[in-house]
Amino acid sequence: MTRWGKRIAIASIAVVALAAAAFFLFQRQIGEYLFERAVTERLGQPETTEQDDAIHVYMCGTGAPLADPERAGPCIGVVAGEHAFLFDVGSGSMRTAGRMGFPVADTEALFLTHLHSDHFDGLGELMVQAWVGGARSEPLPVVGPPGTIEVTDGFNAAYRIDAGYRTAHHGERVANPTGYGLAAREITLPEDTERGIVYDRDGVRITAFRVSHDPVDNPFGYRIDYAGRSIAISGDTTYDPNLVVAARGVDILFHEALDPEMVGSMQRAAERQGMEVGAKVLADIPAYHTPPDDAARAASEAGAGALVFYHMIPPLPSRLLHAYFLDGVREQYAGPVRLADDGLVIILPADSEEVRYRSGL
Repeated sequence: MTRWGKRIAIASIAVVALAAAAFFLFQRQIGEYLFERAVTERLGQPETTEQDDAIHVYMCGTGAPLADPERAGPCIGVVAGEHAFLFDVGSGSMRTAGRMGFPVADTEALFLTHLHSDHFDGLGELMVQAWVGGARSEPLPVVGPPGTIEVTDGFNAAYRIDAGYRTAHHGERVANPTGYGLAAREITLPEDTERGIVYDRDGVRITAFRVSHDPVDNPFGYRIDYAGRSIAISGDTTYDPNLVVAARGVDILFHEALDPEMVGSMQRAAERQGMEVGAKVLADIPAYHTPPDDAARAASEAGAGALVFYHMIPPLPSRLLHAYFLDGVREQYAGPVRLADDGLVIILPADSEEVRYRSGL
């Protein structure tokens, strides 16, 4: 090494040493600055950064009951114009929704597809966040199939003590007792009716339609129409011709999916390990979910502009598994296909054909 090279090396080491010493001596101050900057940036942002007139879809939870560290339980947030709604509220989804900027406090109503616990076990968090965060004066409406009243009554009772503490601590202006809790409304379609409008205001129309999830009673999917744009949410179902009719011509069909071959491999592994209960559950669940290729067939028959999978079974910890999960999909549907991740935001601007995707996390 030349003399100048040695001097440069010594100077570089000195600079690194000084930087390390400065960090060690001032790490608290550095941490304080970074924290305050992050808080200022986070609190300074509007809850939804897209201000154009559109349908905004927030994938708050794209997982299923099987443990998945990357995905919360099923939950889709929809902002249509000035109205905000949630469709199902699986475990962990409200924390994801908050990080995404979905206006949880302004949620106008929660719509439940059915009463399997993984579709409502985040309801306690939603209830408190929407109540205190929104300083509500009326309970949060929850719309769902018969049995929804029993579910909401249970949550109201379970959180009543907590609600009293919050009012005592924050005062009635923030935690107004009249705004505490959930107000259920049950959807009761006539026996011979496959779908019905459950919300119609300011150009936003929400239609509930029957799907097939036996032995679950009265499972629903939902279609949302606003400003010339539309989406449909399958809920849990097998392939169902009624979903095809209800989703006719939507811009995006959000469909659940279970890969029977992958779940079958899990079942056989459970049997080899002597896990009889787990093997039985894995043997049962394919009967009331939709294989990916059947979901693609439904999207094709409905003429949907795009197909987005959510509530995926089994968990897909690596993108290398996506092609395996989607095997056969392209043979059934030629349009755009996407496996949704938690945090995905999809924007459908009013009266156009544009579709925009961005990460909300």
